[in-house]
Formats: sequence, structure tokens, C-alpha cells
Amino acid sequence: MVDLTRFSGRGAVITGGASGIGLRTAERIVSEGGTVCLWDIDPSRIDEAKEKLGPKAHGIALDIADPAAVAAAAPQAAEHLGKIDILICSAGIAGKNALVVDYPIEEWQRVFAINVHGLFYCNRFIVPFMKTNGYGRIVNVASIAGKEGNPTASAYSAAKAAVIGLTKSLGKELAKDNITVNAITPATVDTPILAQVSQAHIDYMLSKIPMGRFGTVDEIASIITWLASPECSFTTGAVFDVSGGRATY
Repeated sequence: MVDLTRFSGRGAVITGGASGIGLRTAERIVSEGGTVCLWDIDPSRIDEAKEKLGPKAHGIALDIADPAAVAAAAPQAAEHLGKIDILICSAGIAGKNALVVDYPIEEWQRVFAINVHGLFYCNRFIVPFMKTNGYGRIVNVASIAGKEGNPTASAYSAAKAAVIGLTKSLGKELAKDNITVNAITPATVDTPILAQVSQAHIDYMLSKIPMGRFGTVDEIASIITWLASPECSFTTGAVFDVSGGRATY
């Protein structure tokens, strides 16, 4: 049975927090006693999410690919929340579908700027607040593509593999600081990000899932909230599959 007060007194920063997986996770944390600060590039989307979540939700509009913006947002979030206990990095883009030999260089750089560099900036600038508090839970959203590689999605696959590597490195670095760092590797989830990819690629991804369906935001939020909770106290640098049976290792 879920403890509906397990996030009481906890403050969480959630990137991509105004829609999809990020928003559903924010709803779970708020419903279980926590306070959230949503980081999203779209101010209007933040306003809608805050109205939905109520007074325990704050928001900062920023582009996480801008290190100066992330450096400025971290202390603002700490002020909103009182302290930062949790970081959930769910912001990301799918990128275009193309063969490696045809992949546009600018698009490759854009995918890495958001999915890797932006996630790195968020981890880098928020960890010091957690170390000061002597407590932290970090959950980085990677993808099954980062473990298996999807054809015509090389930028996305490579970026999510980088997220896994960063998570494992940081988990070891913080293992004695009461800060856990873990990643999840979902298969395809029915979120607005599907609008960024071709129907052929969507069909391919569905064909690879033994359960024969996409994941739901509720299923992903469930494992994220466990990893973000005090219950996750002896697991760090780990990767959790949420893939409907697709994962092979």
C-alpha cells in the first residue's frame, strides 16, 4: 500500500514537468504530500499545470539546454521549495527519423543539447543543494533505445545511452552522500512526444514490445515516484526497465 504522506516536507524539481510523464509524476508527488517546481520551456503550459496542481506547485520557464538558465533556476527553485530533495529529469525530444548517413548534423546537435547536455546541467547545478541538505533522490529518464538502439533514431538512441552512463557515474560519486541516482528506460509511452516521430517508426517500436501495447504515463510515474521516495535507500546507479518485456538485458 502506497504511503500517501511519503513526500511530506519534500521538494521536487521536475524538468518537462508541465506535460506527459513529468506532469503525472508531479501530480503523484503533490498528492502524497510533496511540493513541486516544474521546469518547462513553455510558460503557458506551466500556468495550466500549476492551476491543475494547486498551491503546492511552482514553475520556472527555461530552456535546459542553456547552462546559465539552469544555473539561475536552481537557487530559484530552492527558494520556492524551501529545499530541493528530488530531481526528476523527464524533459527531452525525439529528434528526426533518418539514417545515420543522412542524419542532419544540426538536428543531432539539438537532440544532444537537450537530452544529454541539458540533463547534465540539471544534475550538476542541483546536486550541491542536495549535498548541503544531506539528502537527495535523482531520477533520470532514459529510454530502452539507449540500451538497444533504434534504427533511424540514432541521435535519440545515442543520447539516451549517454544518460545511462552519466547516471551510473554520478550514482557512484554520491553513494556516500545519502543521494541516490537512478535511471529508467521506458519503451514507447503514449505521450505527446510521439507527434515528433514518423508513423513508420511508431509502428516499429510497437512491434518490438512483447505486451503488444505502449506504456502509460501512470505506469512510468509509479516507478519514478518509488525511486524518488525515501524507500529507495539502497539502490543507486541502477537502470530500471519499463518496457513491456522488450528489454533483453
